[in-house]
Amino acid sequence: MRRIIVTGGSGFIGWHLADYLSRQSDTQVTIIDNHSRGAADEMFTALTARENVFALNEDMTQKNFYGKLSGRYDEIYHLAAINGTKNFYERPYEVLRVNLLSLINILEWCTEQNCGAFLFSSSSEAYAGTINRFSSADEFIPTAEDIPLTIEDVMNPRWSYGGSKLAGELLTANYCRSRGVPFRIIRYHNVYGIRMGFEHVLPEFFKRVHGKINPFPIFGGQETRAFCAVEDAVLATEAVMLSDKCAGEIIHIGNSSQEIKIIDLLNLVFDVANYHPAVELRPAPSGSVVRRCPSTQKLFSLTGFEAKITLEEALPKMYSWYEKIFRELDGLKN
Repeated sequence: MRRIIVTGGSGFIGWHLADYLSRQSDTQVTIIDNHSRGAADEMFTALTARENVFALNEDMTQKNFYGKLSGRYDEIYHLAAINGTKNFYERPYEVLRVNLLSLINILEWCTEQNCGAFLFSSSSEAYAGTINRFSSADEFIPTAEDIPLTIEDVMNPRWSYGGSKLAGELLTANYCRSRGVPFRIIRYHNVYGIRMGFEHVLPEFFKRVHGKINPFPIFGGQETRAFCAVEDAVLATEAVMLSDKCAGEIIHIGNSSQEIKIIDLLNLVFDVANYHPAVELRPAPSGSVVRRCPSTQKLFSLTGFEAKITLEEALPKMYSWYEKIFRELDGLKN
């Protein structure tokens, strides 16, 4: 029996990961989340109703609940964090406080006796400042794991999240090495899918399409991102955890074949929705990264995993899911 902890299991990637892991016959999954970002919705309730899934509604910045975790856990996936660009700008101190304290607390509990392997989910935001700082940034694309990590401007609250992930990588590597705990660090790159909330680029597009906004505002548009379907991200995450070759490594998770300009992504959404309004271009937010695309060669060489799901395949399903949610919300208003 694989005893597993998933922190942040009511969040977007955390829910998909816990759902996938709990469907395996040899797993027991414990979710730790206080739902400050994720939702205790019907999908989460259905997940936690399974016999092999246990949920702890706890604030990970506090230490008093760790006594509820008894015995040894084979795998710990630490995904709990405050994310979302709106939060970076409006709640930067809270982003730093929660993300760092929750990591420190679980690391201090995570000794060799308690933990078989620890995985910290970092982000491409940890190196976003490096891409911005160099005029020849294209030399870093696709971006490998050994890129220097840079905070471009400590006075810009946008970097609260990237700073928390940069510090989190340092904390994870140094704490786990000092305690003899096997660890992995992954950096997610623009993961998307159903149940990802409403504050990311695709749900924002879907919401404006549903509202028949015309002209349709877009902030920036020439920036590129490489989008990775959450189903692929989950499979890659488990592959990293289970491979002994990944111990002590930093590994990028994403889909390097799916780099696309945001304006072109919007046009894909228009095609899926069969809605083609006029587009109103507005300036990109301060600190936005011009290009982002990971190298996934290391992931493939260590695990044999390669993302396969394309935007063209995934967007119709995602759009339909969100359109159903928006219609339900409309019904509640009427």
